[in-house]
Amino acid sequence: MPLESFFSLAGMTAMAGWLLLIFLPRFRFTQLIAGIVIPVGIAVLYLALILRYFGRGPGGFGSLAEVGLLFSQPGLLLAGWVHYLAFDLFIGAWEVRDAQRHQIHHLLVVPCLFMTFMLGPIGLLSYFVIRSIKTRKLEVSGT
Repeated sequence: MPLESFFSLAGMTAMAGWLLLIFLPRFRFTQLIAGIVIPVGIAVLYLALILRYFGRGPGGFGSLAEVGLLFSQPGLLLAGWVHYLAFDLFIGAWEVRDAQRHQIHHLLVVPCLFMTFMLGPIGLLSYFVIRSIKTRKLEVSGT
């Protein structure tokens, strides 16, 4: 299967997980599918790509220039992309689960999910900001 097909398949699969997190956060199987099954499936693709392409060309992790060379290889560029897809979705599922545990309204979490999908760490940071504001309010009102 061409790398472009794996790229499309991984992206569509991850998108299905994100849609579950956004629109069906309390659906019985959302956490299983979006938080475990899809990230693990994408991780298997990542492993296959790493086994197939890593160490077969220039580049490494010792400098920014080496990383640039590493990701100039299409197979490793795809591996890097699916790495993002798997981890960002896993973090998004955690955000939903954690928000439910802390009774944070889902509409406050949705923008964080979008940011986590698009810009990973910025989405996680935005969720932590909302969480710290919300939990501080819960603690203050409880005393």
